[in-house]
Amino acid sequence: MAMDRRIEKTGIKKHKKAIMAAGVALLVGAGGLYLALGSTGGQTVRVAEERLVVSTVSQGPFEDFIPVRGSVEPLTSIFLDSMEGGRVERRFAEAGQFVTAGQPLLELTNTDLQLEVISREAQVIEQLNQLRTVELNLEVSRLTNRQNLVEVEYRLVQLKRTLDRRAELIKSKAISQAQYDEARDEYEYLLRRREVLRETQQVTDRLRSEQFGQLRESTAKLQENLEFARRNLDNLIVKAPVDGQLTSLEAEVGQNKTRGERLGRIDRMDGFKVVAQVDEFYLPRLTTGQTAEVAIGAGTHVLRVAKIFPQVRDGQFRVELEFADAAPRDIRPGQTLQLRLKLGDTSTALLIPNGAFYQDTGGAWLFVVGPDGKYATKRGVQLGRRNAQVIEVKSGLEPGERVVTSAYGDMTRMDRIQLN
Repeated sequence: MAMDRRIEKTGIKKHKKAIMAAGVALLVGAGGLYLALGSTGGQTVRVAEERLVVSTVSQGPFEDFIPVRGSVEPLTSIFLDSMEGGRVERRFAEAGQFVTAGQPLLELTNTDLQLEVISREAQVIEQLNQLRTVELNLEVSRLTNRQNLVEVEYRLVQLKRTLDRRAELIKSKAISQAQYDEARDEYEYLLRRREVLRETQQVTDRLRSEQFGQLRESTAKLQENLEFARRNLDNLIVKAPVDGQLTSLEAEVGQNKTRGERLGRIDRMDGFKVVAQVDEFYLPRLTTGQTAEVAIGAGTHVLRVAKIFPQVRDGQFRVELEFADAAPRDIRPGQTLQLRLKLGDTSTALLIPNGAFYQDTGGAWLFVVGPDGKYATKRGVQLGRRNAQVIEVKSGLEPGERVVTSAYGDMTRMDRIQLN
């Protein structure tokens, strides 16, 4: 008996189901492409509106300020450095204590310095003794010349009398001519000798005066050197130069310190300043005299920019601010304060809230919600000043328009956002 055999379909009938599946897939793809491109062209992304931050453009006062964190520091700080190196022998004070000017803080010992000072003292004493010997010799020489001159003058007086008497005697031929000539020659010799002694005395006095002046200067310098050497020993006792709080003392007993090494710091409690690090973006807009406000306790205090250090490190520069009035009593060194640093006067401007979109677009464009509220379209804008709360709009937006101010992320590649 013959069995029934299944007859295979051929041609279009055979692939009818595959063709229908491909058509459905094509329609789905085309629909998705239509949704992605939108009826007006461009790329569109569909996002639930509650996932976005939508803000309204409004007219209002713009406060040109930036938030800055600063730390409180004393207005005047004195650093303690080691004038002479040595080993820390004793500590007389501890960090945190209030000290007075001249109060000993540390005692150092330096055997080499002590031996050097002793050797210098011996050298100075030896040179002083030599100077005194020279001075004594000059004085003896002066006195000797004076004595010789006195003796010559005395002898001249005697010879003058003898010569006068012999002049009378020779007339009566009581003495010979030779005796008279002998007295006259000796008298003339003593006259010439007196002139030489007087000239010698003048030269000696002049030289003595000059040498005495040089000796006095040398002696004074030697005394100064000796005092300086002794002060070096005194510097081994580190003393407080001013009244204030000993903020730090970096020296332990037995520790060796080199000359010029930092030992500690004293803060004077006569005022405070605030030191802040500001983003380099604001360097051209910041000048001394600008003000900042800070809330401390129940009150608000005003500070002024006193110093600007233009050196930029890690994208920031340093600014020092001082209180316009007396500093509040309830602040302490090291305390952190939140400041509102004003860069300009308050003015009326078109504003939008400051949001995370700025980091994604650099303020060059943003998504603007259309009148129907269904789509937000990319639009180029020109933004100006900004603070922590709002951004100034210069062009591209009108009051009452709504914009997306939250982060855009991957939406920066899109042209429109469809709001659901």
